Amino acid sequence: MDWLNEIEGKSLHDCHMVKMKKMRKPIWVQGPVIVGAGPSGLAASACLKHKGIPSLILEKEECLASMWQFKTYDRLRLHLPKQFCQLPFIPFPKNFPSYPTKQQFLAYLKGYAQHFDIKPAFSNTVVSAEFDHRCGNWRVKCKEGVKKKEEIEYVSRWLIVASGENAEEVVPQIEGMGEFEGPILHTSSYKSGSMFCGKSVLVVGCGNSGMEVHILPQQMFGKSTFGLSMSLLKWFPLRLVDKFLLLMSHVMLGDTARFGLHRPNFGPLELKNLYGKTPVLDVGTVAQIKSGKIKVCRGIKRLAQHAVEFVDGKIECFNAIILATGYKQRALLAKGVSFSFVANFGLVLAGTDMFSEKDGLPRKPFPNEWKGENGLYTIGFTKRGLLGSSIDAKRIAEDIERGRTKAV
Repeated sequence: MDWLNEIEGKSLHDCHMVKMKKMRKPIWVQGPVIVGAGPSGLAASACLKHKGIPSLILEKEECLASMWQFKTYDRLRLHLPKQFCQLPFIPFPKNFPSYPTKQQFLAYLKGYAQHFDIKPAFSNTVVSAEFDHRCGNWRVKCKEGVKKKEEIEYVSRWLIVASGENAEEVVPQIEGMGEFEGPILHTSSYKSGSMFCGKSVLVVGCGNSGMEVHILPQQMFGKSTFGLSMSLLKWFPLRLVDKFLLLMSHVMLGDTARFGLHRPNFGPLELKNLYGKTPVLDVGTVAQIKSGKIKVCRGIKRLAQHAVEFVDGKIECFNAIILATGYKQRALLAKGVSFSFVANFGLVLAGTDMFSEKDGLPRKPFPNEWKGENGLYTIGFTKRGLLGSSIDAKRIAEDIERGRTKAV
């Protein structure tokens, strides 16, 4: 008999497996299939291996953490202290600074994968995943190789989506973009400021890539602001901690509204909980704004050859424009069946309502977003960074272990 008879005694007919001329024989995976070899995928695989559960990571690129490798700028550092960014079981090296660089973080991930002997299947672009109710397994299809000509199907009891929150770049359509004669690039393509030396540059956006509306000092009383916040939340309600942070921020940074940076009605922690928006931890930007080296402008009305007209009527000349306008998920609702294009893999999940058609993110809010139905899990969609991914990874591994124990 063929390979599929080994899957819980199910027959080929039960699982609707049809031989295809251009597709290899489906491959049975003993443990979960994980989509994505970024920090979230590595954390999930490590937590599973820690419990003796094997897994297979499918990664469309030819390296670990492709978003960190290719779509981040050279001088990037982790925004939070390293103890809040480490993955399960393995801390950062002691000789790393409190805020590791991009290169140090990538070296940490490489060492992490080697420690747990995690070997992703690179150059495997997942195109669809569908739960087969007749055999009780996930059927995951992907295109293999650089040219993506050959299609492979994997079959597994569990599917873990670890493809990340950052999908395709958000590029706003601004009147006159075709007329502007200088370069216009998204921050995903920005590597270094050296190419803009001596030029006047307009940065569009106040999100993670540009600057959040809430600006907090990186440290308070010699401790990281984030670490201090976590400690205070153990003893005081969130809104009281928010008031403390805003008071200290005003004392240390001054009134940012004077420079055009108006704070929202919600405090920084409440805003993070409600909308996932992370405040900026200032490392010198406010001083540059105060000195006039960085100007804060209002929204753009239109572009011209070398000029930008703002909504308040002001016109200024710029040599280049950088779009710090973030990323978005992709979603599509088809008649009768829900298809969610999830994160930067463009993964199609058929027959599930775990992901929202609106933004491609899990419908359930944190901390319940990680588990779906029929052995479907997500990791890295908490809007809580690497710390959230570590929490998800442990929960997923524990849940799968419980499921296996019950099955036995």
